[in-house]
Amino acid sequence: MDVLVTGAYGRCGTALIDHLHDDDAYDFTYYNRSDRPDDHPYGGYDTIVGNVTDREKLRAASEGRDAMVHMAAYPYTDGDWTDVLEPNIVGAYNALEAAREEELETFVFLSTNHVVGKYEIEHAPELYTRDYSLLVDHTDPVRPDSYYGASKSFGEDLARYYVEEFEYPKHVYSLRVGTVNMPEYDHPYGNAESGVDDGDFERGSPEYERAVARMKCTWQSRRDFAHQVECCLEDDNVEYGTFYGVSDNQRRWFDLEHARSLIDYNPQDDGDEWDAPPA
Repeated sequence: MDVLVTGAYGRCGTALIDHLHDDDAYDFTYYNRSDRPDDHPYGGYDTIVGNVTDREKLRAASEGRDAMVHMAAYPYTDGDWTDVLEPNIVGAYNALEAAREEELETFVFLSTNHVVGKYEIEHAPELYTRDYSLLVDHTDPVRPDSYYGASKSFGEDLARYYVEEFEYPKHVYSLRVGTVNMPEYDHPYGNAESGVDDGDFERGSPEYERAVARMKCTWQSRRDFAHQVECCLEDDNVEYGTFYGVSDNQRRWFDLEHARSLIDYNPQDDGDEWDAPPA
């Protein structure tokens, strides 16, 4: 399968590189705003340098592909409308137009848990405990917590429109991803340890413990993320599906049964299996 990956060198894109690039079933081409030098850990790959706001370049990059994994976006909840307009709104349209015009079968859209982020704001911090009784699934109303979350909700709706209105793409998957980190922080203490490394707070502080509690709910390990994307690429039954992207965390408030039953997502990791950061 020939796959174009946009936004390839972020946290999620590099997880695909780490876990799927060497799989003979796939031929990946990476589309990113910048390349990496050959001596970089993610250097030396087949990369097209371009922005998703460049519609013609993105369409040319899509020619002859079977699938697109569209991840390029502005990813921060503190951004304003001008931050999300071009990369997230126009970029999603350009990616779907490229998939339609170049007749790509499969389109995987990287959405976010912030599409339903108001549930967390309403119920936190009690939500981060293991026995809290809230489960949000794909049928619950979207409740964005930011312009970023709203822009991803728009992307989901646009993707659904394309698969139902046009001949291509034929299969669309929106993944509402939780927390995926770079390799050095790929564990449920990752955000807390990153905060310590950045000097934001001290290890063991209330801020540290809250970051741990939250991530034990929202963590999606890099291998589980790559596995979920692979489930989408291998599926040929779903026309449109929205799926939550977290590991099999005991504390999660996101439903996984929909993903298990429709695309055979079988996550391996659980945040509560960790009681300390790696040595």
